[in-house]
Amino acid sequence: MTAALEMPRVQECVVSACAYNQSGDCHAFAITIGSMDHAHCHTFVESPIRGGVDGLVAQVGACQRSDCRHNEQLECHASSIKVGPDNDLADCMTYAGR
Repeated sequence: MTAALEMPRVQECVVSACAYNQSGDCHAFAITIGSMDHAHCHTFVESPIRGGVDGLVAQVGACQRSDCRHNEQLECHASSIKVGPDNDLADCMTYAGR
């Protein structure tokens, strides 16, 4: 199991419409990645109200894409990730198939 201090950070998020995005940083406590067909950020929420924790940079709490080479037992082991548009508005750009 990955310790909380070892969880990969969201290094960059270019999805400015997300309520957790403040100047390119994700301020959610943790995000979840994955859908059946692509690496969607499930924490994405479009809202005029900004959320999250000031001074905190999000971590990857869970990744449901077991076919990603960074995934071990549904935990992300990349050093960090980037979130941006791919199949959806907010996808993990660090996703890499095995």
